Amino acid sequence: MAASSRTQVISLYRMMLMESKKFPSYNYRTYALRRVRDAFRANRTEKDPKTVERLMVEGRQTLALIQRQ
Repeated sequence: MAASSRTQVISLYRMMLMESKKFPSYNYRTYALRRVRDAFRANRTEKDPKTVERLMVEGRQTLALIQRQ
């Protein structure tokens, strides 16, 4: 994974965590935090650039969904 790609992934991860922490309901908040952490942990070892880009697109869509909530 290129350095710029790594920083983008880390930035997306942090933004998703910050947005997930804004849920007023404890249950929704903990669920969202757990899903974000689990998804990033599951794909931590991914090396294929096309797969990483696809996962980034999915992550951005999920971030937009979290922000709309």
